[in-house]
Amino acid sequence: MPRITKVTTRLGDSGETGLGSNRRVPKDDPRVEAYGTVDELNSAIGVALAAGDLEAETADCLRKVQNELFHLGADLCIPEEDKERFPGPKVEARHVEALEEFQERVVAEVGPLRNFVLPGGTAGAAHLHVARTVCRRAERRVVALARAERVDPEVVRYLNRLSDVLFNTARLETARKGVPEPTWDSRA
Repeated sequence: MPRITKVTTRLGDSGETGLGSNRRVPKDDPRVEAYGTVDELNSAIGVALAAGDLEAETADCLRKVQNELFHLGADLCIPEEDKERFPGPKVEARHVEALEEFQERVVAEVGPLRNFVLPGGTAGAAHLHVARTVCRRAERRVVALARAERVDPEVVRYLNRLSDVLFNTARLETARKGVPEPTWDSRA
């Protein structure tokens, strides 16, 4: 468990930040963009949870996901070539598999898509749609990073599955509350 004794260090005043391996990089480095967007995703999920109207099963899953996103961010903040010297938490295949199992249960309940779903329905569903779009952005940032340097493939897999989970849990929220899914009208 890390011990944080001081939040304000002034070390970032020059436009640089430290990675988990103590390497200094610009604050707009693709790696910092990637784990920063994962942090933003975690905050979006926190907003969805704080709204207080999510189904218990959804909320339980998302609390677990928030911890896993810290693992994922910790993994991203240490370049692959530094991980032997600076090992840390990471997402693993078991985390991806757990998301897939949860996803299967949710889809079995909500059924197949019949049309494109618009964000909304309930407040909780709308928050989950916002989290889903942030998750897709995080995935794009990680894919861009992976073009430039090595990234654990489980990171991309996890974010990809999580965006699907967020989409379908939004659908579950509307279904369980008896609210019709808002759908795209292609003739509007």
